[in-house]
Amino acid sequence: MFNPIARLKQSLQSIDRVAILLMLALTVAIGLVVLVGGQAAARVRDFSWQNRQVGAEDNAFILTFSRPMDHASVEQNLKLEPPLPGKISWAGRRMAYTLETPAPYGKTFQIALDGARDRFTKANDPRAQIQPFSGTFSTRDRAFVYLGVEGDEEGRLVLQNLTRQEKRILTPANLVVMEFKPYPEGDRVLFSATDRTTQAQGVLDQQIYTVSTGIQVKAPASDPNDPQQKKSNPQSSPIGTVTQILDSKDYQNLKFDLSPDGQTIIVQRANKQQPTDFGLWMLQAGASPQQIKTDPGGDFLIAPDSRSLAMSQGQGMAILPLATNAEKLDFLPKFGMILSFSKDGSSAAMVKFNTDPNNPTRSLFYVTNQGAEKELLKTNGSVLNAQFDPNKQNLYCLYTKLLPGDLYLEEPYLAAINLKTGKLIDLLRLPIQRDIQMSLAPDGLGILFDQIVAANDPSKPGLIRTQSGTSIASSQLWLLPALQDQDGMPLQAQPQALGVTGLRPRWLP
Repeated sequence: MFNPIARLKQSLQSIDRVAILLMLALTVAIGLVVLVGGQAAARVRDFSWQNRQVGAEDNAFILTFSRPMDHASVEQNLKLEPPLPGKISWAGRRMAYTLETPAPYGKTFQIALDGARDRFTKANDPRAQIQPFSGTFSTRDRAFVYLGVEGDEEGRLVLQNLTRQEKRILTPANLVVMEFKPYPEGDRVLFSATDRTTQAQGVLDQQIYTVSTGIQVKAPASDPNDPQQKKSNPQSSPIGTVTQILDSKDYQNLKFDLSPDGQTIIVQRANKQQPTDFGLWMLQAGASPQQIKTDPGGDFLIAPDSRSLAMSQGQGMAILPLATNAEKLDFLPKFGMILSFSKDGSSAAMVKFNTDPNNPTRSLFYVTNQGAEKELLKTNGSVLNAQFDPNKQNLYCLYTKLLPGDLYLEEPYLAAINLKTGKLIDLLRLPIQRDIQMSLAPDGLGILFDQIVAANDPSKPGLIRTQSGTSIASSQLWLLPALQDQDGMPLQAQPQALGVTGLRPRWLP
């Protein structure tokens, strides 16, 4: 007897079998296409630094291929002009090239790949050869900001772009800049300043501002493992746009620091009506200033993680979280001052004050987060500055030696200390002066420093003065190449006069 239900079930089973066979066939075909890569030749699908501007923090680029590649053929045929030493690693179809040192600023680079083969196509198959690839990227401009000391520049921030041979005054004539620090993208500078009229009358009433540099960096992906993700590049304001960040109505603003990520500002403030109300305040975008409740202290520096800071307190150095109720994370009783952190935050340069009454000296120490402490330098003068090079091989420092005699005179030196061997090399002996400052370039290839000319009459009124209060007649900026041999040991070099009259130079990141 005819049974339509049974016939329907039999038809459905046949259709199911056909569908399963088709799915299996499609799965095999897709697998073959994925494995072999179809009919087209292999190619570079993405270059994470294409048409981007890289900085010292960008240490690796990614090449993403359309097929699994023969690693050796890629590594042998990859070319970079100018050359950039680096190491290659693989993850599937993605190749990472990690630089050994930061790419030099102010340059354009070409990358090319031709003659590489994919992994599975036969060597005599024309599809085995990769489609020729070429790409381009550049580094940030070699530029710095400084404090002007003469003419229209006096007391104002000035931007000097060495790559483009351009100079621009950033801040208005009515403000006298006291201290400043660039933001990590180089698009703004944080600075403290007083009104020129009140400054001329001897009144210091600093307020905190930012000024735009007009620089807009087209940065690579913030995550090199995700080439499709691009770092946010907000539209920069017109050059010279000043924005007030913190007034001085109720509190006097003293020292400040900017976190490495550019999101947090810490300011040391004193209540004008209650001098005992003295301490740190935290400023973050979109939030009101908040006082950090902690013991009083002196010099401070925000750590590279942008979540903690080191501050001198009592007879030591306290490590504090960036929080309104800041209980100590650690305390280092041996040290009285911190000069800098390494870029990765694993080590710091600190100063110990040796209190022998018959022979007071100061020691520069290399301190790691694993508890290691290594004395690098001891002097009867001062240790003014110390900065790690990008590879953390050498520490460049500015220190003084006390000259014999009845007059208290300190002779300054620019030096480099190899952190592996502990060897100190005096790179340059400088004219006797106290207010000298240095700045190591983000790519580690040059050191800016100033050379002050004091006024003939030290008591003569002036807007720009040394830390000791002496009026400054002029100041020249110099560049010392930071040379190293093939083993990374520092080498002496001749300083170059930049032909720029200024004070306290700071490289843009």
